[in-house]
Amino acid sequence: MPSVASMTGYAAADGKTPAGSVTVECRSVNSRFLDLTLRLDEKLRFAEPAIRERLQKRLTRGKVELRMSLAEDESLLPASVNTAALKRLHALQEAIVEADPFARKLSVAEILEMPGIAQAPVTDRDELQAAILELVDRTLDQFVAARVREGEALTRVLLGYCDKMSEVVKEVRAAMPQIIAQLEARLSERLGNALTSALAEKSTLTKEEVADRIRQEVTLYAIKMDVDEEMNRLETHLGEVRRLLKSGGAVGRKLDFMAQEMNREANTLGSKAAAIEMTNASLALKITIDQMREQIQNLE
Repeated sequence: MPSVASMTGYAAADGKTPAGSVTVECRSVNSRFLDLTLRLDEKLRFAEPAIRERLQKRLTRGKVELRMSLAEDESLLPASVNTAALKRLHALQEAIVEADPFARKLSVAEILEMPGIAQAPVTDRDELQAAILELVDRTLDQFVAARVREGEALTRVLLGYCDKMSEVVKEVRAAMPQIIAQLEARLSERLGNALTSALAEKSTLTKEEVADRIRQEVTLYAIKMDVDEEMNRLETHLGEVRRLLKSGGAVGRKLDFMAQEMNREANTLGSKAAAIEMTNASLALKITIDQMREQIQNLE
């Protein structure tokens, strides 16, 4: 089962290749998509397509930068001289000196810098690319492991937020019967006082009909204030968040969507708040959801 991974991470590795010692560094930060930047030594740039393919297979999101430097092996420096080229250069030099007696002859160092004089061993590109990719794979193993470790830590934090919100939902559910009963009592008293005085002088309604009308209004108000549906949806969303975290993989976008939906339910709870307990619960949920979203932004 794939693990939940963070989008931030760092890893480095080095090793020997046919061209010399190569050092690879890989780092990443948050990004909506997979954004790859490769900074390679010029002599290793031929392997960029294969390296990019490796990264795309292992990573799905994040702004990733991979740097690769080369320290050439001294044993790979030019070890022989192109005798034919040297003779041609010597002949040209003699002709120039004969034509211009003041012309200065080349030093050994200058001769070695001339193109085609010094010969270096030819490096097999296929062999070099295989060594480079092996080193990239080793770096990616460490890099992915680091992102998974951070992802596991973030998962524990997110599950803690889920537990915190579940506790708020539990408290709201437990308090709702008493809140609704108090609202009904206050509303019944106000409506009773208002309607009784208004209908006392002139009305065809009986006291029983007035009382029944008051009960209807109180019931409608209680229905509007009931948040059981919102609490059910919020608990469903929390269950889905826990399921996604357990299933693992690239869940960042899905969790971000779930956070938006949970925030919607918290806002609805706030809009229906008819008691300080409901207002406090809505505020606590929204704060926790914002904290969740900040952490979710770090997930792949």
